[in-house]
Amino acid sequence: QVQLVESGGGLVQAGGSLRLSCAASGLSFTSDWGWFRQAQGKVREFVAAIAWDGGHTSFADSVKGRFTISRDNAKIAAYLQMNSLKPEDTAVYYCAVGPRRTATSDDYYYWGQGTQVTVSS
Repeated sequence: QVQLVESGGGLVQAGGSLRLSCAASGLSFTSDWGWFRQAQGKVREFVAAIAWDGGHTSFADSVKGRFTISRDNAKIAAYLQMNSLKPEDTAVYYCAVGPRRTATSDDYYYWGQGTQVTVSS
């Protein structure tokens, strides 16, 4: 049974940083990872994705240059480093895994429970 557990969310002031972690169990390390977020009253949106070998990454335009994504295959984990945070980054952040590194949530098979990120102005 695959299980994804996110951590690292919290409350931070605008301009600050947070690092989200997502640890997996029951999962092959040869899976691509994605991070999505959902703000209150809005649809879930793509944030970033990384290939299983870490060789390819992609980002939403809204976070390019501020967020980085990485993975640790030995730990079967992924990370989202978020810098220069803005109030509009406030959302529940979800990690997901699947066979393809895409921006489409339907392409991901397994999802974490989400972690709240709140950025105050």
